[in-house]
Amino acid sequence: MNSSIPRYLVSFDPKRIPHHFVDVLVIGGGIAGLRATMAIDPRLSALVVTKDRWNESNSAYAQGGIAGVLAPEDRFEDHITDTLIAGADLCNREVVEMVIREAPAHIRQLIEWGTVFDQESDGELLLGREGGHSHHRIVHALGDATGKEIMRAMIQRAREELGAQMWQDTFTIDLLTHEGQCRGALVWHQNHGRTFVWAKQTILCTGGVGQIYRETTNPPVATGDGHAIAFRAGAELRDMEFMQFHPTVLYIAGSSRTLITEAVRGEGAILVDANGERFMPSYDERGELAPRDVVSQAIVDRMHKTHHPCAYLDLTVLDSAHVRSRFPGITRSCAEFGIDVTQDRIPVRPGAHYMIGGLSVDQQGATTLPGLWAAGEVTSSGLHGANRLASNSLLEGLVYGAHAGESASAAALEVPDNFQAIPLGNPESEPSGEPLDLADIRNSLKSLMWRSAGVLRDGGDLQNAGKTIDGWCQYALSRQFSDPTGWELQNMLLVSRVMIQLALEREESRGVHLRSDFPENGGETWQRHLSVTRPVRT
Repeated sequence: MNSSIPRYLVSFDPKRIPHHFVDVLVIGGGIAGLRATMAIDPRLSALVVTKDRWNESNSAYAQGGIAGVLAPEDRFEDHITDTLIAGADLCNREVVEMVIREAPAHIRQLIEWGTVFDQESDGELLLGREGGHSHHRIVHALGDATGKEIMRAMIQRAREELGAQMWQDTFTIDLLTHEGQCRGALVWHQNHGRTFVWAKQTILCTGGVGQIYRETTNPPVATGDGHAIAFRAGAELRDMEFMQFHPTVLYIAGSSRTLITEAVRGEGAILVDANGERFMPSYDERGELAPRDVVSQAIVDRMHKTHHPCAYLDLTVLDSAHVRSRFPGITRSCAEFGIDVTQDRIPVRPGAHYMIGGLSVDQQGATTLPGLWAAGEVTSSGLHGANRLASNSLLEGLVYGAHAGESASAAALEVPDNFQAIPLGNPESEPSGEPLDLADIRNSLKSLMWRSAGVLRDGGDLQNAGKTIDGWCQYALSRQFSDPTGWELQNMLLVSRVMIQLALEREESRGVHLRSDFPENGGETWQRHLSVTRPVRT
């Protein structure tokens, strides 16, 4: 990576900035961050920082559910096998087994905390099935708003029972490091300015990077901030070439993109092209229930062959009353555009959905940077391999959030209470020169990444994209900005450049990474992880 990447995004005079001291700092308020907070030892002080409101996270927007072996006819071995197959030989089997075997206990714990999952008429949990799963094992809430219900229950418990400090609308500019260890973070709030938050241990749970793409299901907050600040601090990023594209995103020109949950296909909906022809069986014997990488790539191929901007999801084959009750959110969203899901086909196309790559972590959530732990979408744990199995992500956030919280707590308890501010060498500098059109660069980056690093990739396009991003980085990364608009752009540029680099290095097609110039799976030669660490200046 470019050695000109600044250590900190802003210059500062430490004497002018307020200092706050805490035992454990949690950055991110999604399912992983809140679960980590709940695992922190009550003897320790904890602070949760999130850049937006609590309801603005990928977790809160999750339509799909949580996968777990809950049915009598299901087995752990089956869920493990399904995950390994979807991961295209890049999963860490020990991690897969650990997460899946812990799943039922975490789901029951959510129920104890007040989460209300959908039930059958006899009171048993209603279990759905999604692509890549061999059994019905997905628990949902509110039909197609599982994340919203889970976050409601977890936020309520965090506030009422744990008493943790929570700072909303607070942007994390950078991690603070000293002598090779993470010591907290520099944060910013529009009403209070910058604050040094010194912490014995820090847990990063900042979610995904979908906003670097023009087409995405992710909310505006998903700009890869956690990936970027960890990389600048010296932590290792791994598997960043693997971005999962959700195959079915509502496509209405000029509107925001709305996810159409995979559970719709699990209930029997089919995909057809512009000519009304069902096409998935010709690509995979599992049809619409093939893993997401297969379905996304099939839709893109069909769009190309029919010269049409989308494919169509057909729910008219299902009972209309069941569709409305099972998928109320999707029914409402489509109705806003005059689409009656019980009578009309839904126009869909793939969109960037889940970042499989991220910070390298062990089974306890420890990153390669001492003092820094991580959980959730910001990590590369080994669970997902080269393609995430549907509904395994909320599960990962729960399991790894718990592990990271417990491990960070244990580490913090070993650190004596001699809090003190550490001198930092990042002197204030003069304001940058001519202002940049940040919106223009951001939109150009998103379009470039969609064209060159989307569902279908090519070496030549990736190389050209890398050169273009390098040009933007030369004059954007060195700039001094004073609010999140500029800092987000810098983070997006950095994360995009890392993704381009590793997508170029992986000269094969595996899972969600499809190279038209290397269309075959590389077998054992490429059955390995690619990683990158920021060069350390001497």
